[in-house]
Amino acid sequence: MEAFLKKLEIESEGGPEPNRWINNDIKPIEEGRRTWGFWTFHNFWVLVNSNISAYMTGSSLIALGLTWWQAIIAIVVGQIISTILVVLNSLPGAYYCLGFPVVNRYVWGMYGSQFVIWNRILLSIVWYGFQAWIGGECVYVCLQAIWPNLEERIPNTLAASTGTTTATFVSYIIFMIISLPIIYIRPFKLKYLFYGSSVTILVFESVLLIWSLATMGPGGFGPTMSNAGSSTPGWNIAFGIISTIGSIAAGILNQNDYARFARKPRDAILGQVISFPFYAIVCCVIGILVTAATQERYGEAKWNLPTLLGAIIENGGSRSRAAAFFGGAALVISQIGVNVPGNALAGGFDLAATFPRYINIRRGAYITAAISVACNPWKLVNTATTFLAVLSSYSVFLGPMTGLMISSYFIVHRRKIKVDDLFIGDSSSIYWYTCGLNWRAIVAWICGTVPSLPGFIAYVSSGITVPIGLMHLYYICFLSGLVISAAIYCGLHYVFPVLAIRDFVENAPPAKLLMREYRERWDRGDEVETVFTETPKI
Repeated sequence: MEAFLKKLEIESEGGPEPNRWINNDIKPIEEGRRTWGFWTFHNFWVLVNSNISAYMTGSSLIALGLTWWQAIIAIVVGQIISTILVVLNSLPGAYYCLGFPVVNRYVWGMYGSQFVIWNRILLSIVWYGFQAWIGGECVYVCLQAIWPNLEERIPNTLAASTGTTTATFVSYIIFMIISLPIIYIRPFKLKYLFYGSSVTILVFESVLLIWSLATMGPGGFGPTMSNAGSSTPGWNIAFGIISTIGSIAAGILNQNDYARFARKPRDAILGQVISFPFYAIVCCVIGILVTAATQERYGEAKWNLPTLLGAIIENGGSRSRAAAFFGGAALVISQIGVNVPGNALAGGFDLAATFPRYINIRRGAYITAAISVACNPWKLVNTATTFLAVLSSYSVFLGPMTGLMISSYFIVHRRKIKVDDLFIGDSSSIYWYTCGLNWRAIVAWICGTVPSLPGFIAYVSSGITVPIGLMHLYYICFLSGLVISAAIYCGLHYVFPVLAIRDFVENAPPAKLLMREYRERWDRGDEVETVFTETPKI
């Protein structure tokens, strides 16, 4: 077994020798790999916030019972809040060149950080499967445009209970296969993929919007744009806001993984502030407008883009089929552009930090893609309400985690991080806390999560009822959990301070000077000073 494990070990790749706490992919990023400029971040957020999922988020809010204008209000408010949180939570990566798994070591402790990392790995797997399935639907559109009788050419052999057909599943496998070469690309070399994919999706959405508005006929917008439901309670609008935040909550949590590749911190900050809210809001509004403009034509609201393209094929001639083919191809490119960096590589980062001796980003990304099949993504795309539940429910757990990260960086540590100690796995690290666990983070996270759990359970289980006040608390679960956990975390660190951390924060140079010294150190090629130990010295 020892010989077998030895063969599985990764090479140092010019960086530190991999051990329990470090390898080349999770160490601080040096200048040669900091290649993301303003336009790279701009294009990254075009993909993240202008894809099919964002399009469906806007439409799904109407399925919740909101009117079109209430949905737009929820979208705008939710995206502005998300932008603020993304920027705040990305600053450790932008200034210290540290990724999400390493940042959580000073929040939760060296071993405690694994709890957050495994949660993020789970999300990466689920979201990769979900986005890959949607990508497969886009492949299906392309195949259907070529062969309208696709279901006859590939007879269905799957049970009705699966919710899919053999042809659709084959399309999903095709998308998975064509994504594999892209996964191999290193994160700091992705800017050309971002350029091509972002232009493709922007052109497609613009053409789609113009076409739907220009051809919607004398009947105008369908019931989607009516005032029905204008008496929707304010709590439903609040839930829509939190659902909007929930759709990007996983990205808010691990934004340090990408901000660390910024050439300069301001590239990450400005690239996020400008592009994040604009494209997110525009894409969601396009989803509402296109759905409403095509509703009368097809007899129902086609909130799923591949479904809409399928309707175009079925109700049109050869020109419609050609248009649908190119539309499906554009969406395939877009899905690859968002799914690989946003989910496969995110899982790769986290798995590399969990098993740094045996897994690098590439191995971790391929593992994420392989395991994603087990989450049955075809079950997640059945209805708009199901999709909304998937987006929003995990905010119960992610909001408190985000609150811990932001409050720890700005308040407890006052933006002063002793980077070397984030790679030392024993009590000589100031981030060792108690046996590698920061019990303050655990208590604060539980306190931020528990109040929302009754409403969460009632929401996902229709047979369970709870008092309306608990449901209202669940409706704002992300923000309430964030605030509660942040406050309790700071309070516990004030009442029960970690002396080593307090001494470092009080005696270290000003934060700006400390950040600059570390970045200059990485650029000189100096490695992190680590203690290579497997057994903690308690």
